[in-house]
Amino acid sequence: MSIEGKVQAVFRQVLDVEPNEIKPDEPLGGSLGVDSTELVEISVGIKKECGVPLGDGELKKTHSFNDIVEIIKSKPGV
Repeated sequence: MSIEGKVQAVFRQVLDVEPNEIKPDEPLGGSLGVDSTELVEISVGIKKECGVPLGDGELKKTHSFNDIVEIIKSKPGV
């Protein structure tokens, strides 16, 4: 499964959204109403699904689904 597919799976689990509801370039807070607690859950889900640990606050800097995908792709070994 692609990185995008794995992140979509995490979003589906944490946010209970379908992939077609995810707008890749729209701010998470606006389009999906993601709050800080959900960002932590997404971070944990990404570590489980992708095997990529994210540092404290890395997701807080993100603005969109695509931002998260790019962070994961920038990690060594991905």
